[in-house]
Amino acid sequence: MTPRRTILVVEDDALIADAVAARLRAEGFTVELAVDGPTGVRACERLQPALVVLDVMLPGFDGWEVCRRIQSARPVPVLMLTARDSETDLLVGLGLGADDYMTKPFSPRELVARVHAILRRADRAAAQEITAVGGLEIDAGARLVRRAGEDVQLTRTEFDLLAHLVGANGRVLSRDHLLEEVWGYADGTGPRTVDSHIAALRRKLGPDAVRTVHGVGYAIGEGTA
Repeated sequence: MTPRRTILVVEDDALIADAVAARLRAEGFTVELAVDGPTGVRACERLQPALVVLDVMLPGFDGWEVCRRIQSARPVPVLMLTARDSETDLLVGLGLGADDYMTKPFSPRELVARVHAILRRADRAAAQEITAVGGLEIDAGARLVRRAGEDVQLTRTEFDLLAHLVGANGRVLSRDHLLEEVWGYADGTGPRTVDSHIAALRRKLGPDAVRTVHGVGYAIGEGTA
């Protein structure tokens, strides 16, 4: 029998926390709750969850600080919840290692779908092998990237996006395709989410690491659409 995966929900609004927990438990997950930043960090250290659902606005210290602390201790998938639909919130969360984010109010059904997608992506990435392309070496098992022999620190989602682009063997992949295959869903926030992660990869790996084919999508190498 497969062990039940644990999800930690860090949310100070009791109605939201209870609704999310009930839906995730109905999906077969073990769910633990925390109501503020410090408690969330301690709970993550204790539980070693498979995934963290993390509100941005928390007592004690905010969700961005929680994300920073738990990612520095142990890489863990994070789905952030925010009441503010702004580019700044998105970029800050993704830069700290969050895998995805949802704006309140949200559908518990959609949240569960995104949780499953994040976990599938993490499982898939762990099963891949070492790949070398364009001066990069990608070790999916260890989740390491090297450029010119130097380690490059990527967030979980940045790594998964890079691995998917490399796995396409030079083919150009559309934003919609990347959103569905890497994130596991499709909705109106897709282009901004994909573009933000591509920009982050270019900052860390060099401006020419990912090629843009205008009107089509992104690729690594000299492939065709």
